[in-house]
Amino acid sequence: MECTVSWTGATGARSAMGFVAETGSGHVLMMDGAPDTAKPENGGQNLAPRPMETVLAGTGGCTAYDVVLILKRGRHDVQGCSVKLAADRAPNDPKVFTKIHMHFTVTGNGVPAPAVERAIAMSHEKYCSASIMLAKTAEITTSFEVLPA
Repeated sequence: MECTVSWTGATGARSAMGFVAETGSGHVLMMDGAPDTAKPENGGQNLAPRPMETVLAGTGGCTAYDVVLILKRGRHDVQGCSVKLAADRAPNDPKVFTKIHMHFTVTGNGVPAPAVERAIAMSHEKYCSASIMLAKTAEITTSFEVLPA
C-alpha cells in the first residue's frame, strides 16, 4: 500500500495547512487544518477534513466494510449499514484517541441481532486493522440497532 501526501502551500497572503493525499489506488483526498486565530500562519482554512478526522472516517469505513461482508457471507439480506463514530482525544500531544464509540445501524430483511453483534465483534477482534490498531490507545465501545428495510 502506498500514499503520497503533499503540502498544498501558502495561498494568497496567508499561510495554509492544506494537504493532498494521492493513494496508490489512484484516488485523491484533501485534508486541511482548523483555523488558528492566535497564530494564523499555523492554521488551516477549514477547506477539508482534518487529518485525524480522516483516520476516524477510515476506521469507520474499515469496520463497516467488514460488517457488511460478514453479514453477506452469512447469507443475510443486509440492505444498508452505517456507523456513527464519536471519539475523545488526549488533551496533550500527541493527542491520540482515548475513547471511540461506534454505533452501527444495519438495515435489512430479517437480519437477526445476534448476527450483527457477531459481525461487529469479528471485525473488532480479527479483521479491521484500523480499529485493532486504534485499540492500542483508545477504549473502543460499540452499540447497534437493526432496522427493517
